Amino acid sequence: MLAYDYPILGLFWSMMIFFLWFAWIMLVFRVIMDVFRNHEMSGIAKAFWLIFVIIVPWFGVLIYLLANGSDMAKRSIEQQQAAQDEFASYVRQTAGPATGSADEITKLAGLRDSGVITDEEFAAQKAKLLA
Repeated sequence: MLAYDYPILGLFWSMMIFFLWFAWIMLVFRVIMDVFRNHEMSGIAKAFWLIFVIIVPWFGVLIYLLANGSDMAKRSIEQQQAAQDEFASYVRQTAGPATGSADEITKLAGLRDSGVITDEEFAAQKAKLLA
């Protein structure tokens, strides 16, 4: 009743309840996703955990976090590392090998030394690369 005498306090409590409700929903979905992500758990165990979390949500989520909290964190870290490795592989594949003008000049010098190109061609290509 005090909150309605002071409108800003009513707003504060309404926001607090909303954010706690939102955090609860995120936690429930995270637990459900972790049940499906766990490859060490059998299908029957997954079904029992899901039924337990859906029927008795507060108690089910609390027990699941106590029983599998550390494994849940490990699976999350492994998934993030796999995503990071996949992204790094994609960037390396897309970007290709790093070749700068110094590498190109070195290759041109090798061609000049082997007699494939003349000194004039080497100088022209070197000027083009440095420009």
